[in-house]
Amino acid sequence: MQKPDLNLLPIAFALYDELSVSRAAQALGMSQPAVSMALRKLRATFNDPLFIRGPTGVIPTPRAHALVRTTRPLVERLQRDVLAEVRFDPALSTRTISIALSDVGELVFLPKLLETFRVRAPQSAIRSVSMPPAQLVQGFEKGDIDLAVGYFPDLTKHNFLQQRLFTHRFACLMRAGHPRRAKRLSLENFLAMEHAVVHAEGRSQEIFERFLARKRIRRKVMLHTPHFLSIPIIIGRSDLVATVPHALAIHFTRMSRDLALAMPPFDIAGFDVKQHWHRKYHSDPRNRWLREQVANLFNDETDEWREA
Repeated sequence: MQKPDLNLLPIAFALYDELSVSRAAQALGMSQPAVSMALRKLRATFNDPLFIRGPTGVIPTPRAHALVRTTRPLVERLQRDVLAEVRFDPALSTRTISIALSDVGELVFLPKLLETFRVRAPQSAIRSVSMPPAQLVQGFEKGDIDLAVGYFPDLTKHNFLQQRLFTHRFACLMRAGHPRRAKRLSLENFLAMEHAVVHAEGRSQEIFERFLARKRIRRKVMLHTPHFLSIPIIIGRSDLVATVPHALAIHFTRMSRDLALAMPPFDIAGFDVKQHWHRKYHSDPRNRWLREQVANLFNDETDEWREA
């Protein structure tokens, strides 16, 4: 017996069921000559006629009976358990959804994500993850993290894929009663004001700091902090100003009437907010579903911070 071509087995099954070359071809969606050619290959492979001519079609030989009886359950199991597309039902899933977010990302993204997943994946807990870049890569590779949403410039290695969601810019956050408050600050006022600066490693804030360094713009920095969450309280009780991502400035002003935002005195390119995932989960139905939810919630059309 020659080495069998497993692709020919479904043709043998069709001939066995239909007992006719023409009807088997019709059932398979193939041409009759193609089925006849496949039958010749089957005969050569198994060194047996397998199907011989009969009064109304073809008649299986004992070898054909044995072949179908032995291989059909195996092929059906292969198709059912291995080759069939794995389906993901979010309503039934109990797996925790782990998303890497910065503290800014939690404020901007997490409320909508939580609202959506509570409805569509009600049995899945949500886990927000924050960790250094090296640990983040390891978390993805181990399967502990499903997505990273926000600004993650370190996730550019070949094992990661990404999708742009929208582009954001920067804004200046200040006290509503600040004496230098304006819709757009002049460079003179910007340099005269005292500043609070957030130093968040690997975050979008570094874009703004590098821009100032290239332009050789030096501010009067009175406060350095690694955290954004204390900024609205500090700004609301002082005349300090903080330049932060635009969405964050809007979020803080919506929370408190004591805060206001102004545009900085220079044009600076925005930064792309993206979702990132590991390449090995690119075709995974669950991960694909998660990415679809994020892309539908956050994009240029649904960006609630764009025109604010």
